[in-house]
Amino acid sequence: MRTDQTLKGVLLAFSSFAAYSWSDASVKMIEGALTPYEMGFFGAVFMLAGFPYLMKPGDRWLDVVRSTNRPLWVLRFFSAAMGTVGSVAAFTYLSMAEAFALIFLLPSFVTIMSVVFLKETVGIRRWSAVIIGFVGVLVILRPGFRELSIGHVGAVFAGLSGAISIIVYRAIGPSEKNISLYGAGVLGVLVILGVLMIPDFRWPTLSQWAMLAGYGLLGALATVWLMYAANHAPAAVIGPTQYSQMLWAILFGYLVFGDRIDLPMLIGILLIIGSGLLTLARERARHVPLPASVATDPQAAAVTVPNNKSDM
Repeated sequence: MRTDQTLKGVLLAFSSFAAYSWSDASVKMIEGALTPYEMGFFGAVFMLAGFPYLMKPGDRWLDVVRSTNRPLWVLRFFSAAMGTVGSVAAFTYLSMAEAFALIFLLPSFVTIMSVVFLKETVGIRRWSAVIIGFVGVLVILRPGFRELSIGHVGAVFAGLSGAISIIVYRAIGPSEKNISLYGAGVLGVLVILGVLMIPDFRWPTLSQWAMLAGYGLLGALATVWLMYAANHAPAAVIGPTQYSQMLWAILFGYLVFGDRIDLPMLIGILLIIGSGLLTLARERARHVPLPASVATDPQAAAVTVPNNKSDM
């Protein structure tokens, strides 16, 4: 019976990351016709649809803004806005494969932040994974040999935002409701990006509305599926499924956007993915309470670990 539950969790996780990939592709299809602030804001508006499905028995609507640790809730509020702008910029200006590769530095950022802020002891293997990841970035970016764009900066910020979400989860632990952490992220995007988009606001066209709806609704669906996946399968099993997004990125890039992957980029992608998998393996061995995923979406880290007895 447990095997069936684990398989269900894995399938839900793969479905979740497929939905995240389609969501990111929807942003890219807008082709920068709207500012990242506006795209992020309307995406968050559509993501509000996920709230009813993320609420658990005993949750109340006021729990969205309640917190057991207000400073960390506020940190997530601001970091989610930063990560959303970064990811939108990354998928707008970079190929999907390159954007994902850079955002997948997230496990390396988690390791560094764990040492600095949580005072965790990190061994040579996890530091080796960090080094491998950054070597992969240098191989992809080839500084001095190719032009870097705002998309590269955005991808790094998106990875940092996701890492902050995981560090916040580790610091708060099971005392914070998932709906509160999710709410901090969505509200942060709505408030901050809602203000920033005003100077250059453009009313979206019908086709752009469709893409924005796909971005937000698919992101909400992916988050809900990922939460349910975490209720059926352990984190160590679900974690590696996130890298299936790279397959979607290559597929979308080739069939839809005309992207090509050269040999250095392929090598860099493999190094970064290897770094992430090595980090996940070490986290599993050390029984570190890592969320079930280090997904590229900043919302994912907030909802992937059951935190109520009713979830068990």
